[in-house]
Order: sequence, then structure tokens, then C-alpha cells
Amino acid sequence: MKDKPKTLMPKLRFPEFKDGPAWEEKALKDVCEVNPQSNGLPESFVYIDLESVEGGALLSRKRIEQKDAPSRAQRLLNNGDVVFQIVRPYQRNNLFVQFNDGQAYVASTGYAQLRAYESDSFLYQLVHTDTFVDKVIAKCTGSSYPAINSNDLAEVPVFVPKPAEQRKIAACLTSLDEWIAAEGRKLEALRTHKKGLMQQLFPREGETRPRLRLFAFRKAPAWEPKALGQVLLETPRPIDMIDNADYSLVTVKRRYGGVVSRGVMKGKAILVKSQFLVYTDDFLISKRQIVHDSCGLVPAVLEGSVVSNEYCVMTPKPGYSIHFFNYFVQQPCVSRSFLQASVGIVIEKMLFKLESWLKMEFLFPSFEEQQQIAVCLSSLDALISAQSRKLNSLRTHKKGIMQQLFPSPEGV
Repeated sequence: MKDKPKTLMPKLRFPEFKDGPAWEEKALKDVCEVNPQSNGLPESFVYIDLESVEGGALLSRKRIEQKDAPSRAQRLLNNGDVVFQIVRPYQRNNLFVQFNDGQAYVASTGYAQLRAYESDSFLYQLVHTDTFVDKVIAKCTGSSYPAINSNDLAEVPVFVPKPAEQRKIAACLTSLDEWIAAEGRKLEALRTHKKGLMQQLFPREGETRPRLRLFAFRKAPAWEPKALGQVLLETPRPIDMIDNADYSLVTVKRRYGGVVSRGVMKGKAILVKSQFLVYTDDFLISKRQIVHDSCGLVPAVLEGSVVSNEYCVMTPKPGYSIHFFNYFVQQPCVSRSFLQASVGIVIEKMLFKLESWLKMEFLFPSFEEQQQIAVCLSSLDALISAQSRKLNSLRTHKKGIMQQLFPSPEGV
């Protein structure tokens, strides 16, 4: 006698399904076709690899010829297919194929191609639930690049409702996705605007005046060359570590990602004993990561933290604004100077030489113009931060709704 299927009820249901049947457990292969067979690839197509997707969006649409395609290009996609990341699935860089531009799309074997038997939109939401992703990760093999094979993926158990409820849930979550995408576009527009504004507010290479000047400085003199040693002062503040004392550690993220916390540790647990105290608006440079633009200002919330002697702690000399300098270093010419002032053969092992860098010359305006540029860009950063928080809030809201709309064995 065949066992009766397992069933579960979600915590939240739409009114018309409140008294409906429980969700039934099925293997993924009974909900969708996993890697459907195709009759070969077209002569040219848009190739989707593991770097092409982020946040459910296709980042680039580069068309390639079949003869130039890598061997991993094998999944010829249909509209409605769900492209599920099987290498490092915890990243959730999945894609719902909805393209009507007449081009053919082919995915890498780093993805599984899922073709729903019922609601494709519901399937796309289902494979993003924590319960599903956790089950997939539990079946992954490998440490550096954990992955699941298609056969194991096809056997992952999922709980699904009747088609009408699937469509209702999909419509609700899709509307949220559209809202999130719209807010994401606003955020990208602000970031693009800031990038363009910075290109105008700083002189181009070979020029001594910016193309755009704030009104009060339109008739001001050209920017003057200054050695960085005239602008910044190395300000290390060594401390004596106490074994049982708590220390807040900070690090600097790559690509001007800012200074962030590394957590709190006891003095005896910190292996590098040569530590420097840092204050608000200290400018930190990572000696081993500056080739990746790892530098930035210490925020007020991290006042009194410590960094090791692998960092340069810098403060401004009189007549220079450290907030202006924080934007100044984001120019391509300054980014290149970090590499030029570093020694080593392998980029990940290069070491920054502060003395060499401080001898380099760059253009600077008056202190007053520095301040006004910093105020202008800081106000734009505040808008970007507010929009980012709004976007994150929406994503958190959607996650909370999904936890209610999809049943979980742990929640029973």
C-alpha cells in the first residue's frame, strides 16, 4: 500500500484558501522538469554564466556565436524557465526567464534549468525560500565551491498547494518583486548620478580645473599640485594590549566599501599585539589590500576601535578636509597610485609603501572649495543611504511574508 503523502499548512493563507486542503509534499522533479532536453544550440545566443545574474536580474546581455561558446553553455532556455544556481546556491543568484526581445538565451551548467508543470512564477518564489535553499545546501558537496548535482536537486522534497493558490501567492510576491526592482533602479540611478557628478567636480587628467564648479568657486583659481605628504599626516596611536580587556576591531572593505566592525575580542585572543587606537574621521589605508581600494574614514560609531600595524592611520594637515579627501581618493588616477606605490609580484601579496605614495602629487582646490564639494557629495550619499535602507526594508518585508506564506516543518 502506497504511503500517504506528507502535508503541511502555512501560517498565513489568503481568505479564499483558508479552509482549503493542506500543502502536499512532492519531489522537485514532480513539480517541474529538471534540465529538459533541447535539440542543440542556435548559431548565436546570449550566454548566462555564474557572473551574469545578481538579485534576480541579468547584468549583461552579451551575444556570442555558437563556435565561440564555452563547453558549459548547454541550457537553451524558454520563457518561464527558472534558472537555479547549483554552484554556491546560498548566493541565490537565480533568474526567472521573461525575455521578449527575440534573442535566444543559453545558461551555463552552473545552473539547473527548471520548467514548471503548473505555475512558473510560484516555482521561482519556491526555490528562494529558506527551507528549500537549506535542503539544497545540505545535499551539496565540495568546500570552496559547494554544489549539488541535478539528480540530487530533482529529489529535494518541497511542499506545494493547489494551482489556484500557487497563482495567488505568485501574484502577491511578484508585485512585491516589481516594487523592490523599482526601488533598486532608483538606487542605481542615484549611484550613477553621483559617479557622473564626481567626474565633473574633479579635474580630468591633464586639466587643472573641473568641468563643473560650485557657484561660489566659478571664478576661483585653478587647482594646485600638492604632494600627498603636504595633505596627510600619519598618526599612529600605539596601545599596550591587556589580556582580559575587550577591544573593538575594525577592517576596511575593498572598492571603497568603508570601515566596518570586525567584532569585539579579548586582548589575549588578538594575535597581532601591535595595535593602533582610531578615532572618528581617521583615514585608514590597508597596506595589503589598498591595491583593491581598501581605504576609508572611521565612522563615529567605531570611535575608540583598534587596527593592527597592517594599516596606516592618517589625519589631515591644516588647510585640508578629510571628508573631501575621502571622495578625492575615489578618482581613477588615485586608485592607480595605490598600485604604483605598492611592491610585490603577486597582486594579493603586494605591500603598500606609504613613504612613496606621500611623495606623489595631485591637484587640490582651496580649503573652502574642498569643504563645499564634500558637503555636496555627502548630501548625495545621505540620499543613497536612505534609498538603500528603504530597499533593504522591502526585502526584509518580503522575506517575512514568504516565511508566513510557505509552510516549514520547523514552524509546525
